Amino acid sequence: MLKNPEQTRDEIIAWIRKYFEENGPSCSAVIGISGGKDSSVAAALCAAALGKERVLGVLMPNGVQADISDSRMLVEAIGIPYVEMNIEAGFKGMEQMLESNTDLQKITGTAEMAREARINLAPRLRMSTLYAVAQMLPKGGRVVNTCNLSEDYVGYSTKYGDAAGDFSPISALMVHEVLQVGATLGLPEQLVKKTPSDGLSGMSDEDKLGFTYAELDHYILTGECENEEHKKRIDRLHALNLHKLRLMPRYMPEQDREKREFA
Repeated sequence: MLKNPEQTRDEIIAWIRKYFEENGPSCSAVIGISGGKDSSVAAALCAAALGKERVLGVLMPNGVQADISDSRMLVEAIGIPYVEMNIEAGFKGMEQMLESNTDLQKITGTAEMAREARINLAPRLRMSTLYAVAQMLPKGGRVVNTCNLSEDYVGYSTKYGDAAGDFSPISALMVHEVLQVGATLGLPEQLVKKTPSDGLSGMSDEDKLGFTYAELDHYILTGECENEEHKKRIDRLHALNLHKLRLMPRYMPEQDREKREFA
């Protein structure tokens, strides 16, 4: 638990300002708004760091989104400009392309998308949308990654989907710490304390993971977990998903190696 969430908030705000000074002094922060705690806290931090006019919220329902009103409530509460872009046509177009390809059917043995491929398609389309929007802005944009440490630890994100971004203001905070910082930002309580859900599987995050975020955070902090089955599951997910957090491996020739490294 953060000893001083106000100090952490102020340090993140200063860090965001420094990032933009070095990586786009006139750019805006472009952030996907789900209406949950992570996008709520990250958006509010960016607005405090850059000014409301330099944060663009992007709402991206896939067809009908039952809780889209939460996303609208958030951008209005913070006072940032926003656009709403429905990804349904793009999603269905990709779905149709993949499921109608006879060559792919011969390889996979089915004309139906795999469940995980379908679940992860929407987050990847959303990230493509965020980068397209960022590049359309007159002064450019930098895309906000809204993952937190707890989710990253067990790989609860989509590679090149919500796990992507240009800068990540809250990825060093566990879920309970995000909530602590959120409490200092004056955000609507119903958004910050909203039951986390991926919006894809119809399940809450904790139901899908098989353990609570409180258990996970305690284990990350102390290495202790009373439920041995939950401990094994956390360890397994962590090991399986480390590739999402690491840079892409690349071959490096021995000759002139130092000239091929980047600072």
